[in-house]
Amino acid sequence: MGTISRSKTANICPTMANASDEFRLTSSSIDHEGKLPRKYTSDGQGTQKDISPPLEWYNVPEGTKTLALVVQDIDAPDPEGPLVPWTVWVVINIPPSLKRLPEGFSRKEEEIGGDYAGIKEGYNDFKVPGWRTPKVPSSGHRFEFKLYALDDEFDLGNKVTKDKLLEAIDGHVIGEAVLIAVH
Repeated sequence: MGTISRSKTANICPTMANASDEFRLTSSSIDHEGKLPRKYTSDGQGTQKDISPPLEWYNVPEGTKTLALVVQDIDAPDPEGPLVPWTVWVVINIPPSLKRLPEGFSRKEEEIGGDYAGIKEGYNDFKVPGWRTPKVPSSGHRFEFKLYALDDEFDLGNKVTKDKLLEAIDGHVIGEAVLIAVH
Protein backbone atom coordinates (compact mmCIF):
# COMPACT_ATOMS: atom_id res chain seq x y z
CA MET A 1 0.00 0.00 0.00
CA GLY A 2 1.53 3.31 -1.08
CA THR A 3 1.89 6.47 0.88
CA ILE A 4 0.36 9.68 -0.40
CA SER A 5 2.27 12.84 0.35
CA ARG A 6 1.17 16.40 -0.26
CA SER A 7 3.15 19.50 -0.92
CA LYS A 8 2.63 22.25 1.63
CA THR A 9 1.98 24.62 -1.24
CA ALA A 10 -0.68 22.45 -2.89
CA ASN A 11 -4.11 24.05 -3.19
CA ILE A 12 -6.32 21.47 -1.45
CA CYS A 13 -9.99 22.01 -0.75
CA PRO A 14 -10.52 21.19 2.96
CA THR A 15 -13.95 19.67 2.30
CA MET A 16 -12.58 17.16 -0.24
CA ALA A 17 -10.87 14.53 1.91
CA ASN A 18 -8.71 11.94 0.24
CA ALA A 19 -9.85 8.35 0.94
CA SER A 20 -6.50 7.66 2.62
CA ASP A 21 -7.27 10.50 5.08
CA GLU A 22 -10.63 9.00 6.09
CA PHE A 23 -11.20 8.10 9.76
CA ARG A 24 -11.17 4.29 9.52
CA LEU A 25 -11.64 1.32 11.84
CA THR A 26 -10.11 -2.01 10.85
CA SER A 27 -9.20 -5.39 12.29
CA SER A 28 -6.49 -7.79 11.23
CA SER A 29 -9.02 -10.57 11.97
CA ILE A 30 -12.06 -9.07 10.19
CA ASP A 31 -12.40 -7.74 6.65
CA HIS A 32 -15.02 -5.03 6.10
CA GLU A 33 -18.24 -6.94 5.35
CA GLY A 34 -16.20 -10.02 6.21
CA LYS A 35 -16.76 -12.81 8.65
CA LEU A 36 -16.45 -12.45 12.42
CA PRO A 37 -14.22 -15.41 13.31
CA ARG A 38 -15.92 -17.97 15.55
CA LYS A 39 -13.31 -17.58 18.27
CA TYR A 40 -14.76 -14.13 19.10
CA THR A 41 -18.31 -15.46 19.46
CA SER A 42 -20.21 -17.71 21.84
CA ASP A 43 -21.10 -20.24 19.15
CA GLY A 44 -19.73 -23.69 18.53
CA GLN A 45 -16.37 -25.35 18.44
CA GLY A 46 -13.35 -23.07 18.33
CA THR A 47 -14.78 -20.30 20.48
CA GLN A 48 -12.63 -18.69 23.14
CA LYS A 49 -14.55 -17.39 26.13
CA ASP A 50 -15.36 -13.72 25.63
CA ILE A 51 -12.18 -12.74 23.80
CA SER A 52 -12.37 -9.39 22.02
CA PRO A 53 -10.95 -9.05 18.49
CA PRO A 54 -8.01 -6.78 17.69
CA LEU A 55 -9.00 -3.34 16.40
CA GLU A 56 -6.96 -0.56 14.79
CA TRP A 57 -7.94 2.93 13.67
CA TYR A 58 -6.43 5.53 11.42
CA ASN A 59 -6.74 9.28 10.82
CA VAL A 60 -8.35 10.33 14.08
CA PRO A 61 -10.01 13.70 13.41
CA GLU A 62 -8.19 16.82 14.57
CA GLY A 63 -9.59 18.11 17.87
CA THR A 64 -10.44 14.64 19.21
CA LYS A 65 -10.15 14.56 23.01
CA THR A 66 -11.26 10.95 23.50
CA LEU A 67 -12.60 7.95 21.60
CA ALA A 68 -15.51 5.66 22.46
CA LEU A 69 -16.48 2.31 20.93
CA VAL A 70 -19.87 0.58 20.70
CA VAL A 71 -20.20 -2.93 19.27
CA GLN A 72 -23.67 -4.32 18.55
CA ASP A 73 -25.31 -7.33 16.94
CA ILE A 74 -27.57 -5.22 14.73
CA ASP A 75 -29.64 -8.23 13.58
CA ALA A 76 -30.69 -9.47 17.02
CA PRO A 77 -34.37 -10.47 17.04
CA ASP A 78 -36.68 -9.25 19.78
CA PRO A 79 -39.08 -12.03 20.85
CA GLU A 80 -41.84 -9.41 20.65
CA GLY A 81 -41.19 -8.56 17.01
CA PRO A 82 -38.67 -6.22 15.36
CA LEU A 83 -34.89 -6.38 15.33
CA VAL A 84 -33.34 -4.71 18.35
CA PRO A 85 -29.56 -4.19 18.41
CA TRP A 86 -27.85 -6.27 21.12
CA THR A 87 -24.96 -4.46 22.80
CA VAL A 88 -21.82 -6.62 22.79
CA TRP A 89 -19.21 -4.11 24.02
CA VAL A 90 -18.96 -0.49 25.18
CA VAL A 91 -15.53 1.10 25.67
CA ILE A 92 -14.92 4.72 26.71
CA ASN A 93 -12.01 7.00 27.59
CA ILE A 94 -9.78 5.69 24.81
CA PRO A 95 -6.94 8.22 24.45
CA PRO A 96 -6.70 9.60 20.89
CA SER A 97 -2.94 8.89 21.02
CA LEU A 98 -3.68 5.13 20.97
CA LYS A 99 -4.07 3.50 17.57
CA ARG A 100 -5.35 0.06 18.57
CA LEU A 101 -6.92 -2.31 21.06
CA PRO A 102 -5.10 -5.65 21.05
CA GLU A 103 -6.85 -9.03 20.78
CA GLY A 104 -8.17 -10.10 24.18
CA PHE A 105 -8.07 -6.53 25.53
CA SER A 106 -11.47 -6.81 27.24
CA ARG A 107 -11.17 -6.82 31.04
CA LYS A 108 -7.36 -6.47 30.85
CA GLU A 109 -6.90 -2.69 30.54
CA GLU A 110 -5.17 -2.38 33.91
CA GLU A 111 -2.97 -5.44 33.29
CA ILE A 112 -1.79 -3.95 30.01
CA GLY A 113 -1.26 -0.59 31.75
CA GLY A 114 0.24 2.57 30.26
CA ASP A 115 -2.23 4.59 28.19
CA TYR A 116 -4.64 1.63 28.30
CA ALA A 117 -5.10 1.83 32.10
CA GLY A 118 -7.55 4.78 31.92
CA ILE A 119 -9.86 3.07 29.44
CA LYS A 120 -13.19 1.98 30.89
CA GLU A 121 -15.46 -0.79 29.67
CA GLY A 122 -19.19 -0.33 29.92
CA TYR A 123 -21.98 -2.83 30.45
CA ASN A 124 -23.22 -4.96 27.58
CA ASP A 125 -26.78 -6.29 27.27
CA PHE A 126 -25.87 -9.24 29.50
CA LYS A 127 -25.56 -6.54 32.22
CA VAL A 128 -21.84 -7.19 32.74
CA PRO A 129 -18.83 -5.10 31.70
CA GLY A 130 -16.64 -6.25 28.82
CA TRP A 131 -16.94 -8.10 25.50
CA ARG A 132 -19.61 -10.77 25.31
CA THR A 133 -21.48 -11.97 22.25
CA PRO A 134 -24.92 -13.55 22.31
CA LYS A 135 -25.52 -17.00 20.87
CA VAL A 136 -27.12 -16.24 17.53
CA PRO A 137 -30.02 -18.44 16.41
CA SER A 138 -29.05 -18.23 12.73
CA SER A 139 -26.07 -17.21 10.62
CA GLY A 140 -25.87 -13.87 8.84
CA HIS A 141 -25.98 -11.62 11.91
CA ARG A 142 -24.11 -8.36 11.35
CA PHE A 143 -21.91 -7.02 14.11
CA GLU A 144 -21.36 -3.27 13.90
CA PHE A 145 -18.19 -1.84 15.45
CA LYS A 146 -18.59 1.95 15.68
CA LEU A 147 -15.75 4.15 16.92
CA TYR A 148 -16.67 7.72 17.89
CA ALA A 149 -14.18 10.60 17.89
CA LEU A 150 -15.35 13.07 20.55
CA ASP A 151 -14.53 16.73 21.16
CA ASP A 152 -14.77 16.43 24.95
CA GLU A 153 -14.06 13.93 27.74
CA PHE A 154 -16.91 12.44 29.75
CA ASP A 155 -17.27 11.07 33.27
CA LEU A 156 -20.19 8.67 32.99
CA GLY A 157 -19.94 7.15 36.47
CA ASN A 158 -19.38 3.52 37.36
CA LYS A 159 -22.09 1.85 35.29
CA VAL A 160 -21.63 2.95 31.70
CA THR A 161 -24.18 1.66 29.19
CA LYS A 162 -24.60 2.24 25.46
CA ASP A 163 -27.68 4.42 26.08
CA LYS A 164 -25.90 6.52 28.72
CA LEU A 165 -22.92 6.98 26.40
CA LEU A 166 -24.97 7.92 23.33
CA GLU A 167 -26.99 10.45 25.35
CA ALA A 168 -23.83 12.06 26.77
CA ILE A 169 -22.00 12.34 23.44
CA ASP A 170 -24.92 13.85 21.51
CA GLY A 171 -23.53 17.01 19.89
CA HIS A 172 -19.90 16.05 20.65
CA VAL A 173 -19.19 13.56 17.83
CA ILE A 174 -16.64 14.91 15.34
CA GLY A 175 -16.13 11.64 13.50
CA GLU A 176 -17.36 8.05 13.25
CA ALA A 177 -15.59 5.00 11.87
CA VAL A 178 -17.57 1.80 11.25
CA LEU A 179 -16.55 -1.81 10.68
CA ILE A 180 -19.16 -4.48 9.91
CA ALA A 181 -18.52 -8.20 10.48
CA VAL A 182 -20.93 -11.05 9.76
CA HIS A 183 -21.41 -14.13 11.93
